Amino acid sequence: MYLPLPNPRFGQTRGSGSWEGRGMEPGSSPLTTHVLDTASGLPAQGLCLWLSRLEDHGQQWTELRKSYTNPDGRCPGLLLPGQMKAGTYKLTFDTEGYWKQRGQDSFYPYVEVVFTITDETHKFHVPLLLSPWSYTTYRGS
Repeated sequence: MYLPLPNPRFGQTRGSGSWEGRGMEPGSSPLTTHVLDTASGLPAQGLCLWLSRLEDHGQQWTELRKSYTNPDGRCPGLLLPGQMKAGTYKLTFDTEGYWKQRGQDSFYPYVEVVFTITDETHKFHVPLLLSPWSYTTYRGS
């Protein structure tokens, strides 16, 4: 059984808003992600990830949620409706844990995607294309 490595994020606190394991309808969250394993051509199921927001005038990351990708490689409910506010966010993906569960070494132990939200009325989708030796991300729709 694989146990995740200690959280690699510097200066992180765990927020009281963590709600791991609660299911949400795909269309109900203003922020979603989708991880595809480009080495196998399949969704990256069971990949652990954390969502954090930069607080304290840019000095401290606060963890909002820990979650795992579903069988389709999606994590549809990262934030509850109304929970999004303008600011800087970070998605941290435990890529090393994902590849170790598959018996594969990888170059990147984790991937951090940092992005800024200026209009909290919009929906945001942050896909990740992943292989053991590379990754790509972009703002999706």
